[in-house]
Amino acid sequence: MQTVFDAPVDPALIERALAGSAFGSMWLDVIARPEFSAPSGALTCDLLVVGGGYTGLWSALHAARRHPDRRIVLIEADRVGWAASGRNGGFVEASLTHGHENGKSRWPNEIDTLEAMGRENLDAMGAELAELGLDAEWERTGMLSVATEPHQVPWLAEAADDGQGRLLELREIRDEVHSPTYLAGLYAPDTCALVHPAKLAVELARACRDAGVEIFEHTTARRIVSGGAALRVHTDGPVLTCRQVVLATNVFPSLLRRNRLHTVPVYDYVLATEPLTDTQLDRIGWRRRQGVGDSANQFHYYRLTADNRIVWGGYDAVYHFGRRVDAAYEDRRQTYERLAAHFFLTFPQLDDVRFSHRWAGAIDTNTRFCPHWGLAREGRVAYVNGFTGLGVGAARFAADVCLDLLDGADTPRTRLEMVRRKPLPFPPEPLASVGIQATRWSLDRADHQAGRRNLLLKALDAAGLGFDS
Repeated sequence: MQTVFDAPVDPALIERALAGSAFGSMWLDVIARPEFSAPSGALTCDLLVVGGGYTGLWSALHAARRHPDRRIVLIEADRVGWAASGRNGGFVEASLTHGHENGKSRWPNEIDTLEAMGRENLDAMGAELAELGLDAEWERTGMLSVATEPHQVPWLAEAADDGQGRLLELREIRDEVHSPTYLAGLYAPDTCALVHPAKLAVELARACRDAGVEIFEHTTARRIVSGGAALRVHTDGPVLTCRQVVLATNVFPSLLRRNRLHTVPVYDYVLATEPLTDTQLDRIGWRRRQGVGDSANQFHYYRLTADNRIVWGGYDAVYHFGRRVDAAYEDRRQTYERLAAHFFLTFPQLDDVRFSHRWAGAIDTNTRFCPHWGLAREGRVAYVNGFTGLGVGAARFAADVCLDLLDGADTPRTRLEMVRRKPLPFPPEPLASVGIQATRWSLDRADHQAGRRNLLLKALDAAGLGFDS
């Protein structure tokens, strides 16, 4: 059985649309970023944050706001915001659990609390950006989930019945955004904001600096050594001594061996168009500028930017044997061509649009598809991983959890079962690769079989390892 995205698209159209595209994140390409030097020598601090993405930046900022008398240092191996935080779609979702259904299936007794905390985190994030005067191009647009296959329509209707949004039937959804692929939609006006992701990272770094945080780039942490009351973090430069550490290394190998089997890197791919003209925008509607995602297992996500580009990503999620994070995996021609074809199937009226940028990045995923936390070294090191691509908003919540854990605080956050329990680890290779590729094949097959899940997916569901966002 074919899906709407199996239809042929003129190869010449795809070739023309991609021909002038620059390889690299559009977000990072269009902004100026401050440079932070590497440390000139050994230093001592109260809290060391390892990682200059959203989680590390929020951890440092909130630690400085909680404890303004403490010395807080953040180190980044490359540039602040250069990895996932500068390459994502900029969707700030309220969900902390990678979707209502994923959270409900894992923590049915906590799902109402988790949803309320997620909405509170989203509201507080917008308020804090405004309070600090941080320009991240924040737009509270809401989220539009669309059905592109008949079997997905009842899924959206059930979600609407469960209070997850308002159902838009065929005529209404096509009036909202003009795509011939849409069969229904679910509009949730309060659960999503959009940001310029790289600006968010840069502005958070500015807020950290203003709060007294010392930021150092081009400083790679190699290992943590415990000794008495102090921790010594060995870098590729000086040794940094501290009382506490937050590890916010996302997809990159953890400094704690115990945590390395809990995540794997999965590559996500993105295209961005040139800015659309007013005439081109008129062809597609989209007046409310919502974030959009379709309802397949292999799904697309897309949104408008402040200058009216369409950022279009998803579908392929590629795992490479050995858990390696490698820039060589990023320029994958066949994936960009597939994404371009799917773009023109969704918006055939935009056949005169060209792509300005193409890029990719590694997502950290675990077996429950949303963050997990932990403490190590007698409670002096906190870590979080596993955002699975939905970390723009959840990273702020995750940072507060890490700080609560380091403080030994009994809070509503630290009492969550989601926080107290860890996911099952992935097996070592070659079992990890075999299992992941078999699961990807099964999810694709389900998309082509009216959503019907095969024995492998049913077994994973029964074991608590299945995914339904």
